[in-house]
Amino acid sequence: MTDDIRTDEPPDSKRKGKHQDRRTIGPVPNLEEHVKSDWWRGIFNHLYLKTDGDVVDDQRITEKEIDRFAQVLHLQPEEKVLDLCCGQGRHTLELVRRGYNAEGLDQSHYLIQRARSTAKREGLSVRFREGDARRLPYRTDTYDTVLILGNSFGYFDSVEEDLRILAEIRRILKPRGRVLLDVADGEYLKERFQARSWEWIDGKMFVCRERSLSLDGQRLISREVITDVEKGVVADQFYAERLYTPDALRHLLEKAGFSGITFHEIATESQRNQDLGMMERRHIVTAVVRKEWSSAKAKGQERAKHVAVVLGDPAKPDALKPSCTFDDDDFYTIDQMKAALRELAGYRFSFISRHDSMIQDFGKLKGKVDYVFNLCDEGFNNDPRKELHVPALLEMLDIPYTGSGPQSLAFCYDKSLVRGVAKEMGIPVPDACFVTPGDRTYDVGMKLPVIVKPNAGDSSFGITRKSIAHTIEELSDVIGSLRKTLGYDCSLLVEEFLTGKDISVGIIGNPSGYCTVLPITEEDYSALPPELPRICGYEAKWLPDSPYWKIVSRPADLPEQTEKLVVQCCLALFRRLECRDYCRFDWRLDEHGNPKLLEVNPNPGWCWDGHLAKMAKYADLSYSAMLARILKAAEDRFGMEQERGLREAERGTSLPDLTRETA
Repeated sequence: MTDDIRTDEPPDSKRKGKHQDRRTIGPVPNLEEHVKSDWWRGIFNHLYLKTDGDVVDDQRITEKEIDRFAQVLHLQPEEKVLDLCCGQGRHTLELVRRGYNAEGLDQSHYLIQRARSTAKREGLSVRFREGDARRLPYRTDTYDTVLILGNSFGYFDSVEEDLRILAEIRRILKPRGRVLLDVADGEYLKERFQARSWEWIDGKMFVCRERSLSLDGQRLISREVITDVEKGVVADQFYAERLYTPDALRHLLEKAGFSGITFHEIATESQRNQDLGMMERRHIVTAVVRKEWSSAKAKGQERAKHVAVVLGDPAKPDALKPSCTFDDDDFYTIDQMKAALRELAGYRFSFISRHDSMIQDFGKLKGKVDYVFNLCDEGFNNDPRKELHVPALLEMLDIPYTGSGPQSLAFCYDKSLVRGVAKEMGIPVPDACFVTPGDRTYDVGMKLPVIVKPNAGDSSFGITRKSIAHTIEELSDVIGSLRKTLGYDCSLLVEEFLTGKDISVGIIGNPSGYCTVLPITEEDYSALPPELPRICGYEAKWLPDSPYWKIVSRPADLPEQTEKLVVQCCLALFRRLECRDYCRFDWRLDEHGNPKLLEVNPNPGWCWDGHLAKMAKYADLSYSAMLARILKAAEDRFGMEQERGLREAERGTSLPDLTRETA
C-alpha cells in the first residue's frame, strides 16, 4: 500500500482518531465509488503498521534506505533535513541516530505519537510535529533538504493539491536546497498491478486486496479487507493513489519551480515478499530549487501596523502542563498562530517570549510598535498567578495592548469572587461552599454529589474524574488529595455537580463598539464510558491516552429562551467584570435544564484548536479571521483609524457576517 500518512485532518479529529467500521460491505462492482476524498483520515493506525509492516516497520530495510538516500543526496551532518510525511518517524529517527539534524512532520496523530514515544525511549533529541503538508508551519528558507519517502505522494483527488505541497517545499527550502521523492513507478503499476491478492499478516490475521484503475486511468483504487481469525473482519477500507509516470512527475516538479531533476533506482525488500502493492517498484527523484533568499521586509510593510505578540516562555518550566515544559504540541500551536497572522495583510508582527528580558524588551517597544497582542495566558514566568503582571507592565509603560486589564484578570482568576458578582447581578450560579486552607470539617450544606476544584486556577488544573464526591467521606478524601497535589495553602470551591449540558459562550468585541457573540458550543460526552463523570477537566485537555480525550465540542442545541438568557447574562458580565476584546464564559445546565454560570475566562485560550476557535469555525470564521477580529476589536477600542490594511486583511480571510451582533 503505502508508507506514511500524508494529509489533512480537521482539528477536532486530529487528536481523537477514528476507528474503522468492523463490518464488510461484501462484493462491490466498482471500487472507485467507495473511495472517499478524505480516505486518509482514518486509515493510518495500528492496522496500517500490521498490513504494511513487512516494508514500513522493518529496521533493516530502513537502514538500507537511509544508506541509499544519503548517498544520492551527498547528505552532510550540518544540513537541516525535514522528513515530510514522516509517519511513525522511522527514517527521521535513523537519520538522528546517525548524527544528522533531522525532524519530522505528519498529519497522523497516532503515527506521530509513535514517533515521539520511540524517540523518548531511545533518548533521542528530535522534534516531531503534526501538520498539513500543503500548509507547512515553517519559515521560508529554513531547510537544506526535504524528504517525502515511502510512496507518500499522490493521495489527493487532484494534481493541484500535490502541486501545493511542492510549492510549500520550495518555499521552506534554502536557495539551492534539495527535495527527494520516493514514489511508485506509475507507468509500471498501470500495466502490472495485482487485481486480487491475499496474504497472512501474522499468525492470526490476514488481508485480502482488490485493485482497479480509476475511470480516468490516473489512480490505482485499492480495497483491503482485514480479517482476524478469532474476531472476524476488523476493517474494510478503500483508498486511491495517483500513478505518476516519470514524465508527469518531471513536469510537475518543473511547474513547481524545481530543476536538476534526476531519477535513481531503489529496490523494495520485504520479509513476507508477497503483495507489495504500490511499493512493488519505485523511483527516487531528486531536484534542486534555484531561487534568491527571501527579502527581510515584504512589499508595503513600511506602512503596516507593527504589532508585538507576547507569549509564554518556552525555555521556562510550566507547572500546568503534563511534562511541566513546552512540548511539540505547544510549538506546533505557536507555529499555527504565526502562520495565521502571516495571512493578515497590513500588519508586521514581532514576537516576545523570553521572560528574563521581558521588562527591558517592553521598555524598547514604546514608540516603535502600534500596540501589543497579549497572548501570554501562561502568565509572567509561566506562573498563572502572574497573568495580570504582563498587562500591568504594559500599562505602566503606557503601551496599548489587546485583551483584559490586570483588574479584570485578578477578579476572574478567583472563582468565588466571580460567583459573588454574578449573584449580586441576579445571574444564576451553582450552590457552593468556599473551603479555606485551615478548614478541617466540611458542612457543605448542599445536596450531593459535588465537585471540588481549586478556587483559583487555569487550564482545569486539579479538576479530574476524581474530583467528584458522592458522600461526606469521599468529599474529605477529595479535599485531602487536592491539598497534597496543589499545596495546603490552596483555597478550594465545593460546588454542586450539575449533570445537564456543558456549554461555552465566546464573545469578540467591546460593549462600546461592535460585540459579536459566537455560536454557543456544548461538550459531547457520548463516547465516554458510562461509569465516568461527565466533566471537561484536565484529562480532556492534556492527556491523549485518557478516555476523556474522546470528548468533542459541537454547536449547542438549546431552547430559545435558555440561549437568550445565557447570552444576556454573558454580555452583562462582560461589562461588569471589565473584560475587553474577547472572552469566554462556561456554563452548565442542571437536571431540569436551568443554566448556571461556572466561570469567566477574560484571557481565554487562543490556540487554533481551542474552544474559541471552534466557536469561530461554526460561524464560518477561519482561525486567521478570528485573530483579525480580536485585533480589530482592540483597534476600535484604542480609537485607531480603520486603515485600508485591516479591510484588506478581512477581505483576504473572508470574514463573514456573524449570526449575532450587538451594539
